[in-house]
Amino acid sequence: QVQLVESGGGLVQAGGSLRLSCAASGRTFSNYAMGWFRQAPWKEREFVATISWSGGSTYYADSVKGRFTISRDNAKNTVYLQMNSLKPEDTAVYYCAAVFSRTVVAEGGEYDYWGQGTQVTVSS
Repeated sequence: QVQLVESGGGLVQAGGSLRLSCAASGRTFSNYAMGWFRQAPWKEREFVATISWSGGSTYYADSVKGRFTISRDNAKNTVYLQMNSLKPEDTAVYYCAAVFSRTVVAEGGEYDYWGQGTQVTVSS
């Protein structure tokens, strides 16, 4: 089992920045690729970003490319999502997830473990 706890969400004005963190515990963190997903009210969950087990590969949704950066610190069992130039349409609950894989994984259905989510609200 892998337990995931997100933090860092909040209310920010458009154009601002937030950094989300996801602390993992349980199994060996470095064996897992990690991802961030989000779900806005009345919308389906969507992929945001993913990072490989080593941190050497990343992949982003087109909607966040150039604004968001995913990173990980395997020594701290933590994955991060730096979000810059935030827009109102980024408002959602953000979830981190883990999948037993050495490569990046963009498909949410492949993930094994999920956190409880953290709310991000961007005001215009």
